[in-house]
Amino acid sequence: MHSLKSRTTVAVALIALVSRSLAAQEPQCSMANPNATAACNTAVDAIRAFHPLAGMIVSGGNPVLGTSGSLGGIGHLTVTARVNAIGASLPNPDSASQSRVPSSFHGALPAPLVEAAVGLVRGRGGLLAVDALGSAVVLPTGRVSGLSVDPNAAHIGGAALGIGYGARVGLLGGSFPIPAVSVSWMHRTLPRIQYGSLGPAFGTGDQFEFSMDLKADNYRAVASWKFVLVDLAAGLGIDHYSSSQTTIRFYDAVLPTSARTIVINPTNTREVLFADAGLSLAAVKLVAELGFQTGKDQGFATTFRDFDPKAGHVFGGIGFRFGF
Repeated sequence: MHSLKSRTTVAVALIALVSRSLAAQEPQCSMANPNATAACNTAVDAIRAFHPLAGMIVSGGNPVLGTSGSLGGIGHLTVTARVNAIGASLPNPDSASQSRVPSSFHGALPAPLVEAAVGLVRGRGGLLAVDALGSAVVLPTGRVSGLSVDPNAAHIGGAALGIGYGARVGLLGGSFPIPAVSVSWMHRTLPRIQYGSLGPAFGTGDQFEFSMDLKADNYRAVASWKFVLVDLAAGLGIDHYSSSQTTIRFYDAVLPTSARTIVINPTNTREVLFADAGLSLAAVKLVAELGFQTGKDQGFATTFRDFDPKAGHVFGGIGFRFGF
């Protein structure tokens, strides 16, 4: 009886392991050639791992860095020039068939942004005050080997140019020790970027290449306190990232020049926490942010050597804000 029970337990465990392994595979990547399958799965997993990191780079935490207080209606404006950064990793497109795929880039990826808020409705005591929000982000690609902007996408030189818009609604005006409180929504975009480059035939160039765009919807609740020279803020939020027509190309090895293309539409949802601080310097404020994006197990088929795709990620930003 004991032996039968042990065999049953082992069988159930093996079935669960095999089922999980099969579930992790992208169905479009099932091919007779194991190298083609590995290249396809590695590209799919690379996109799904990079997707929320790219979303976080263009989004940041607080949509108005360092504060949550409403601007006070028409005639009031604030502008922030900042740089966001997050630790990112991309697998080497030359090494997709290795059992543990190494990274071609592993480090902090920065993105400069310009963000603006314009007062629309003053509200009463901060309640139901409304500000319009806008942003522009520049994602440099030269820092990562093999990363580039699609020639037909919006760009400045070799950097991708994304835009954003949204609104912030005040709930409390704030009077110490009671904080100012607001909620906001932002929709941000990143134009199509490319990674990797196939050669003219099988065995030349990289083993895969992909191109993707990105859309991010950011929902935030922020509280802030204003002192004589210092501003403090803290908040939390939820981000939803999506892409359309994300394409992956690789050689299936049926013929030396038979490149196959598959299309996926990745989506990701992440929670974020962040804290801001601002220091008055005459007409401007020096503002900084530190935050954390939660992780998620996406059931990858690929094992990566240099990073854990299930882990959460610390992000940060620093910049200058001025307004009137």
